[in-house]
Amino acid sequence: MFDSIKEKTGAAKLQHPLVIAAVLLGAVVFGVVIAKGGIMTAIALVMMAPLLIFLNRLFNYPEIGVITLLIFSFVAIGLTRYIRGVPLGLGIDGFLVITYIAMIFKNFYTKVNFGQANRTATWFMMAWFVYGILELFNPLALSRTAWFYAMRGMSMYPVLFLPLGFMLFNRLRHLYLFLYIWGVFTILATLKGLQQLYLGPDFAEQYWLDTVGAITHIIMGQLRVFSFMSDAGQFGAAQGAAGVAGILTAISVKQTHRKIFFFIMGFMGLWGMMISGTRGAMIVPMIGGITYLILRKNIRVLVIGGVFMAFMYVFFAYTYIGDSNYQVARMRTAFRPEDDASYQVRLENRAILSTYLADKPFGGGIGAAGNWGQRFSPQGFLANVATDSWYVQIWAEQGIVGLILHLFFLSFIILKGFYLVMIRVKSLELAGVLGALIASFAGVMGASYGNGVLGQMPTGALIYLSWCFILMAQQLDRQWFDLEKKGIKPWSIFTKD
Repeated sequence: MFDSIKEKTGAAKLQHPLVIAAVLLGAVVFGVVIAKGGIMTAIALVMMAPLLIFLNRLFNYPEIGVITLLIFSFVAIGLTRYIRGVPLGLGIDGFLVITYIAMIFKNFYTKVNFGQANRTATWFMMAWFVYGILELFNPLALSRTAWFYAMRGMSMYPVLFLPLGFMLFNRLRHLYLFLYIWGVFTILATLKGLQQLYLGPDFAEQYWLDTVGAITHIIMGQLRVFSFMSDAGQFGAAQGAAGVAGILTAISVKQTHRKIFFFIMGFMGLWGMMISGTRGAMIVPMIGGITYLILRKNIRVLVIGGVFMAFMYVFFAYTYIGDSNYQVARMRTAFRPEDDASYQVRLENRAILSTYLADKPFGGGIGAAGNWGQRFSPQGFLANVATDSWYVQIWAEQGIVGLILHLFFLSFIILKGFYLVMIRVKSLELAGVLGALIASFAGVMGASYGNGVLGQMPTGALIYLSWCFILMAQQLDRQWFDLEKKGIKPWSIFTKD
């Protein structure tokens, strides 16, 4: 009997009495569970199938976890407006953990090769994380809960993202897949923003505006577009970085269809930046453009680019052209800080913080300032002084020691990137693409002076993975020429290299 069963294949096996009995028993069990649990239980059971398939693929191909993290970083905050009361932001933490578990299980019978992650940047981020852990014992800290929430974006995510990128996302196909995902969500984000601007927010977005968002996102009766991101500041900076990365990548690549895609990504990114009403985001394409011009090592291009930058500065700083358009008029105020009341308030707040922090080299504790401070320790001094800037927040919470450490780490990455792209990378196309990532990172560094964008999603995930590709430049360069020698297209995301 068993031999005959063994010989049967496909649908014939389903006709066996044992299989039929198992299916009927399963149907009865599921029916009883759904009858007692209701519709939510039924939905949960239905969702189990795709979840199991996803976990199966993840544990076989752990790089799927990195892709999932990247996609989820774009949509997590936006989804909280539709699924209220569920801390979807913690999903980033969950996906990070499960991706590490999948990587370990994939190599269960072999030793996990951590050699790829054994890089200076990884150890720098580890040192930054340890410093954040030590801030837990800062005697000035008022809330350990605030520390937990705030330190995630500030120091935990980079120290977890970098090893995953180095170990799992270290091929040329991963670089281009990363850029394509970034491009798709950039286009979708701007389309969503245009819907908010011209058709109005949907029901969930309107509820968010009515309850908490209007005070910062309705200025003089005009909506500051936020798309499906946390706020207009994050939307503007993220789209500005995407605009820089998209246009500069389009300039660098050779294939026409890819040029078209990345030009669309760049155009939509810059359009999204403009409609966000985020003045600080203007610095992203400016610093990004200057950075890329230097990386190109071409005097003619540098002069032409410099003239264009000067023209843009004069347009915004010394003319009134386009002031009838709200977005243009608001962006123009970034070039005239003496007439900007909010900028003057920021300067006053920084003077207050300077006096308060004069004898506090380690700051007032992570989570003491900003939204987390207002939520968990509203009675604290730092919770009642707006920081606005990413760097000012680090200064306020981790002191001048923390700020110097953080700026040192960021400077190391960008200077190492300059060295690799300008001197070590031989492929001109690859150097151009990596240069685009360095330029967008430099732009985000500039924008972080005016807004707390660097540690938020999706900008954080994009920048951390960009760091990985930049610092793996020589490795990617060798892959490029190895694939060319084999007659394989290095830019294909389907290349099995």
